[in-house]
Amino acid sequence: MITSALQAIGLFLVTNIDDIIVLSLFFARGAGQRGTTTKIVVGQYLGFGGILLASLAVTFGAGLFLPDDAIPYFGLIPLALGAFAAWQAWRNGHDDGDSVANKPISALTVAAVTFANGGDNIGVYTPVFLAVGTGALVAYCVVFLALVVGLVLAAKFVATREPIAVALERWELILFPLVLIVLGLVILIEGGAFGF
Repeated sequence: MITSALQAIGLFLVTNIDDIIVLSLFFARGAGQRGTTTKIVVGQYLGFGGILLASLAVTFGAGLFLPDDAIPYFGLIPLALGAFAAWQAWRNGHDDGDSVANKPISALTVAAVTFANGGDNIGVYTPVFLAVGTGALVAYCVVFLALVVGLVLAAKFVATREPIAVALERWELILFPLVLIVLGLVILIEGGAFGF
């Protein structure tokens, strides 16, 4: 069981390290907003829970409901969210004196981005889940769910360091849509969506 837990920690870190950047941008966007951390934690748990459920469903043979070919199209979610954020930034203009803090964020937006970003996780987790026994599978799920809050806290730590916070404050209007658009494109292209 200890070996399974250690393997789960390694697998979680490798497949979720990129979320620190995305979550840090959510923290920058919600700076000064009441309940930001709660919204991000809830959204991350909803999104990651969806990834875990999809991985388990595919593992247990429900691949009929979520064919492998569908996973890359989840890239459309961050692509659309990024395009919308870019459009809002362009439409509202940007005065250098304006703060990007207090931009509305929601748990559902965080969940959607997390789930879309996890398409590759489903592809990685499924073969691992198929290869381990029931006890190890439970250990993986428990460890993964325990580490989600650690991931969010790491992102909050990164986003609240003074030099990083200043950079995120300055560049968030560009970085937030850009990261989401690039993330969406990477998911679509690497997954072979639309014949890429």
